[in-house]
Amino acid sequence: MAITMQSYSFTWTDPDGTPRASAIAYDRVSADRRRAELETAGATDIDEVAVGPGELPGVKG
Repeated sequence: MAITMQSYSFTWTDPDGTPRASAIAYDRVSADRRRAELETAGATDIDEVAVGPGELPGVKG
């Protein structure tokens, strides 16, 4: 039986209004930690995106 690993990345808007996207992918535990960091930093429009190997989301807007 194969184990499938799911990776996650983020897009968000910085407090100054600059749209951003993750440059790396995270496992579930790390993604939860990164979301908390973004929220603490005041980021808005935080979207979690499921990504496959070699994929990353583009910046919104």
